[in-house]
Order: sequence, then structure tokens, then C-alpha cells
Amino acid sequence: MPPMHQPVGQLNAELLRAAEAVLDEGESLMAFIETSVRVQVDRRQRRRDFVAKGLAAAETAKRTGRYTDAAQVVARLEGMLDQASKRAGNP
Repeated sequence: MPPMHQPVGQLNAELLRAAEAVLDEGESLMAFIETSVRVQVDRRQRRRDFVAKGLAAAETAKRTGRYTDAAQVVARLEGMLDQASKRAGNP
């Protein structure tokens, strides 16, 4: 794991001004930074999990020789989208 190179107080002054300019009323810079870090950590964990699942599925398909045709996947996804649109009241 890479070490933290700069403390928050040493961030680029322009970046700090930009961050302060978008703070919500009553929000501190530290709260903004913490929220941003949490969002990025979650996003990266989800991406890693997604990639790991995909690689595992590819390995399983390679090992078993069982693959799903892309046209079948697209058709299934389109069906799911149609059902969701109908539930949402969209034609």
C-alpha cells in the first residue's frame, strides 16, 4: 500500500480554494474531504470486486467450457430493462 505523501494542509492552494467554494452551508473542509475519500474508497472496492468476479467467471467458463452467448445476455438485459420501465410507468 502506498504511503500517504502529503498531509491535507499541504494540498495545492488552488484545489483547496475550489473545494471551499463548493462546500455546503455549515460543511467543513474536513467533512468534505472525508466524504470524498469514503466515496472513492467505496467506488474502488466495488470496482475491484467487480473485476474479481469477472475474472473468476472467465476462469470458470474456461475450465468448464460453458460460455453464454452475448446475444442471450443482451436479450435478457433488454427484458429486465423493459420490465423496470413498465414498473416505473414508462412505455
